[in-house]
Amino acid sequence: MFFVVLATETALTMKVGYRTARAAWQFRSRDSEREDHTMTGPTANASASSPIFPDNADHATAVKGQDAPQALGNGEFPVPPNGKLTSREKKWIVYDVGNSAFVLLSTAVIPIYAKSLMPADGNIVSAWGYAQTIASLVIALLMPLLGSIADVQGMKIKFFLGFFGTGVVMCCAMALPLTWLPFLIIYVLATIGLNGSLTFYDSMLIDTTSNDRMDKVSSHGYGWGYVGSTVPFIVCIALIFGGPALFGWSTTACTRASFVITAVWWVAFTIPLLTSYRQEHYRATREHTREAVRGTFTELAGTLGKLVQNKSLWMFMVAFFFYIDAVNTVISMSTSYGTQLGIDSTQLVIALLVTQFVAFPCAIIYGRLAGRFGCKPMIMVAVVAYMGIVFFATFFLKEALEFWILAILVGMFQGGIQALSRSYYGKIIPKEHANEYYGLYDIFGKTASILGTFLVATTTTLTGNASLGVLSIAILLVVALVFLTLQKDPTRQ
Repeated sequence: MFFVVLATETALTMKVGYRTARAAWQFRSRDSEREDHTMTGPTANASASSPIFPDNADHATAVKGQDAPQALGNGEFPVPPNGKLTSREKKWIVYDVGNSAFVLLSTAVIPIYAKSLMPADGNIVSAWGYAQTIASLVIALLMPLLGSIADVQGMKIKFFLGFFGTGVVMCCAMALPLTWLPFLIIYVLATIGLNGSLTFYDSMLIDTTSNDRMDKVSSHGYGWGYVGSTVPFIVCIALIFGGPALFGWSTTACTRASFVITAVWWVAFTIPLLTSYRQEHYRATREHTREAVRGTFTELAGTLGKLVQNKSLWMFMVAFFFYIDAVNTVISMSTSYGTQLGIDSTQLVIALLVTQFVAFPCAIIYGRLAGRFGCKPMIMVAVVAYMGIVFFATFFLKEALEFWILAILVGMFQGGIQALSRSYYGKIIPKEHANEYYGLYDIFGKTASILGTFLVATTTTLTGNASLGVLSIAILLVVALVFLTLQKDPTRQ
């Protein structure tokens, strides 16, 4: 019975995915034909320069027609009544609702399931840490090259589809009856698909809204991702804990079914983005793909050179690299650590669900506090708070109650430090080179997912003590705090 349902849901996922891709492609084809006759004024932000064609208006920025929000003649997007979100902004946001379901499942359920597949003497903290490290390393190595190709006309959506499709298919494949090592390999591939799609998804924001609305649209993406992902998660948890009594399935079978449910949800909430997205900005046409690839590393080297010359900026970037690594590591390793300590899986899952609900309002409150006390001081408060979280997890986390406290603490500071880091960075970079610097910011953020998980996994392996592995995260936070303290805040000068 279980395998019949599983096969049906898998077929449904692939069918929906195929129809989604076909509908999106037909939509784009119709618009491409229409735009040849409806060219309008310059697109918003059309002044962004290209490192490949710096002085050539034919290639520096694409000028294309679009549906709503459409660029006006002065290069601005029309503001909807009462500042509400436009249709295209909403369709961009809902992808966060879709992919966040897999993120939440990866945090709460998958590590517990992976632990159940391992031998009795296996260490899930080490195995999970290395799996996360490999996935992050692959993305960090691929993104500079793939990003340059994606900047070619019409290529961004293709790369997005490739990574998104990989993530969904691998998510379904995790439902197969596997031993722990093949399962972790498939999980790594699914994570690569997720993170790769997110890189291109983030870059789609500039084609979706105007500069002055990006913070609002991006924040809504974070917020609805936190809240929306709880819907399929609750369904999956209800199935895992109630399925054996209702359907006569084993807990393992119900857990596998939850992977397929998550994949279906992910596909369903990607359809709006695929059917509405249009790449309005690109650095080169298809005929100049080779020049785009060649210019990638030249551009990266040039931006790094300018970064080194700006002391306040590079000191913040070093601090950001270390503290965001610690934040990502705490998020990704929390469940595997709790499982290793023997905390009941039900308590782990419910506590992490609470984190999602706490994170959204706290992120908004944190933003208001930054407006009163300053962005950098609030970032430093969050770094110190995360040091407290690490020490609490190391020395006091023994029972389910302590894990609940940990989950609430993480939710209080997780969204705030992520949102403020992005906005503070935008205040201290040269505005005329914003695209270049945000590309570097993205590389730092993706690469930062490597060191922390590797540090935890290696320390745990060498010492045989998972608590010491978690304590090693404090090293990253101390380094970050030192650089933040020494950095002169350009926004206060």
